[in-house]
Amino acid sequence: MIDIATAILAINPDAQVSVNAEDFEQITWHNGTAEISKSDIEAKITELQTAYDAKEYQRDRAIAYKELKEQFDLLYHDMAADKGDKTGEWFKHIKAVKDANPKE
Repeated sequence: MIDIATAILAINPDAQVSVNAEDFEQITWHNGTAEISKSDIEAKITELQTAYDAKEYQRDRAIAYKELKEQFDLLYHDMAADKGDKTGEWFKHIKAVKDANPKE
């Protein structure tokens, strides 16, 4: 979940603000930072959350992929066995991860 302070800083990266208990009524603006309306903050939270949610497949894939050193080892063995195509273990691993975590 995107928090209030993250949304405020996305609107104004120079904002100096503190937020207590994720409560819109407990936002303190510091050092002359111009206040941002609750509706603008809520809209930014929605926008940021939508963008975050749309990339869930990327986070899932990152967890599912083997470490690079393991992938390189798979590639090396595939190349040594003349399987630098779709029959190799590296390709099968990558395809399985992508199939399990589609972009849509």
